Amino acid sequence: MLRETNTENGRVRGIPAADPRITAFKGIPFAAPPVGDLRWRAPQPARNWDGVLQADRFGPISVQETPGIGDPESLYNKEWHVDTEVPMDEDCLYLNVWTPAKTGKENLPVMVWIFGGGMVGGYTAEMEFDGERIARRGVVLVSVNYRVNGLGFLAHPELTAESPNHASGNYGLLDQRAGIEWVKRNIANFGGNPENITIFGQSGGGRSVVCQLSSPLNRGLFQRAIVQSGGAVSPTYRRGKYPVLADTEAIGVRFLKTLGVETIAEARKIPARTVCEKAMAFMSDCGYWWGPTLDGWYLPQDPSDAYADNNALNLPVIANSTVDELVMKPEFTSAEAFRADAEKRFGEDAAEYCGICDPENTGDSDVVVKNGTYNLSDFANKTWAQMRAEDGRAPMYVCRFGPEMPGDDTGVFHSSDLWFTFETLAKCWRPFKGKHYDLARMMCNYWTNFAKNGNPNGPDADGTPMPEWNAYTLETPDSMFFGDVPQMEHGGQSAIMQFLIRRESAKIRGKK
Repeated sequence: MLRETNTENGRVRGIPAADPRITAFKGIPFAAPPVGDLRWRAPQPARNWDGVLQADRFGPISVQETPGIGDPESLYNKEWHVDTEVPMDEDCLYLNVWTPAKTGKENLPVMVWIFGGGMVGGYTAEMEFDGERIARRGVVLVSVNYRVNGLGFLAHPELTAESPNHASGNYGLLDQRAGIEWVKRNIANFGGNPENITIFGQSGGGRSVVCQLSSPLNRGLFQRAIVQSGGAVSPTYRRGKYPVLADTEAIGVRFLKTLGVETIAEARKIPARTVCEKAMAFMSDCGYWWGPTLDGWYLPQDPSDAYADNNALNLPVIANSTVDELVMKPEFTSAEAFRADAEKRFGEDAAEYCGICDPENTGDSDVVVKNGTYNLSDFANKTWAQMRAEDGRAPMYVCRFGPEMPGDDTGVFHSSDLWFTFETLAKCWRPFKGKHYDLARMMCNYWTNFAKNGNPNGPDADGTPMPEWNAYTLETPDSMFFGDVPQMEHGGQSAIMQFLIRRESAKIRGKK
């Protein structure tokens, strides 16, 4: 097995995974520590080291609220934030590699994972992100750390002025890109193919993938993308979903006052944990969520606008959502109030909307809610797919995740698909059964098949074909449903979903 290899900065030695056919290299620096004068700067080249770096443990996670603090029985703490003593430091720009390579000459497809956490938290060391099962399928898996919250997304006039690109605020996104660039330059030494890279992420990581797809600076950097619960196209579309640089610079000026300083030089001297604590409190107090800025350079357009204007990268995509996240139900107090609200929201289309929700005009609230309920995340994905199909873009494969989730009554919650994506169910406390392991095996197959050649289809482990997953097209607006077993939904949008997709697409195109 390939236990030792070279990187551009020095030699590294990994460790056997639980499956000794896989080698895990953990905690490889891909950029210089973003500390001191490098805080709130684009990532700089990593330093060289002498000898062999023992890549046997994860690097520190980026500074954030301590994972797992609070009620240990709360959903996410019980699910995976189980280590409240996970090492944390501002020196956090490390990545991890799982590879099945034996010689380093295999030229295997590569998947680069970008974790979620709303861009204010999250880390590569979360136990569900173990890359071993993906690597067992002949894929090199890389997970990349990045700066989050106010340490990763602060814009400020001083920062813009000192930037050679006259931009600030997207340091977390630039960290992700630096990690992908490191993969491009180094992954051949780990048996990976630098010309066959798929980036994928979930929640804030999915949003990050969408942003990477929307940056014109990334052309040729990767070949495919998977977005899980990332909302590429803004539902209820409007120009300017993300704030422009002038607005986030103004927020940055306000934030420095919260820190009790006037200049960036002074702010760079404040301990990182203090900055994080103040950033999270600032977010709660003023309603501003740390995240991407339309900086005019790395992110010149809102992703929704980039897709509306055909400026985003044209690459094959998988888009997933979970059935119990962002479920939207119509409010109904009376038939009159419902129709008045419909007029306000849908204008000339209000009668059609009311006819879908209450086709018999009975005024029955149960009927209205049943017919008018939809999943906002699925709606965003299918609107994106519809636009791409209209424009003849690269194939897009849409799916919904909705198996029975045992152990409690939380349902198919946001992020529950992660255990299945990485096929790491055995690490979970939930009493998963055989059907869950079968589903996880096939989902991981679909994801890795897509990474290999841009098509998720192929045989299962025993050679039998898995259910065929069709790309979304205008003629066949199909999607895959990952219930207890995978099955295709052939044009299976509900009437309310068809109405919303048609209307949203027209709205994005400027026709409404």
